Amino acid sequence: MPDPRTTDRPGPAPTADLPAPSPVSTSPADHPRPVDALILVDLQTAFVSGSDAVPGAERLLDRATDLLDRARAAGAVVVHLQNDGPPGADDEVGGPGWELYLPVKPGPREHVIRKPRDDGFDATPLGEVLIAAGVRSLAIAGVMSEMCVHATARTALARGYRVVLPHDAHGTYGVPAVPGVSDSIPAHTVSRVAAWSLGDQPDITHPATAVTFAS
Repeated sequence: MPDPRTTDRPGPAPTADLPAPSPVSTSPADHPRPVDALILVDLQTAFVSGSDAVPGAERLLDRATDLLDRARAAGAVVVHLQNDGPPGADDEVGGPGWELYLPVKPGPREHVIRKPRDDGFDATPLGEVLIAAGVRSLAIAGVMSEMCVHATARTALARGYRVVLPHDAHGTYGVPAVPGVSDSIPAHTVSRVAAWSLGDQPDITHPATAVTFAS
């Protein structure tokens, strides 16, 4: 994925810059229908750990880990997308920042798919993996909201998948101010706009805790 970070970007956002955690939904009406698969987008060390992690990375990882644990327990398909960054990038192939942060349990229902561009379907076997497993619906989590998460979700929608994009399970960096153009934009606003720009097809209103999985 192209690196959205620049030398003049603000440091990690303070806690006050993040939206309050969503309450756990308890009513069945508050939950989307179960999904068949979980797509974790670019949860790589460069983006979710250390001083250069996306704002709210700890909470994002907590949500992603919970989704991963429950998807595995349900026997749902799990796909870890791993971006192959160019030489010199924080996610350069083979470098420490390229490694996936969450442990993988490879098997017939859990896959690691490397990708050369933002869209997880572009020049990868993701589409074939989902078709072979009979997947019709999926949840997407990871980074960056307006780049790889957005691109992958848009293609999934175009291919006819039902998409759940839990609002607290994807993240990105804030946008620096540009004098005469705009003030800085906090990271959670960038994520919200990225999800909203997908239109009314995906389910973007539920928290990660409300997502359920089917085998």
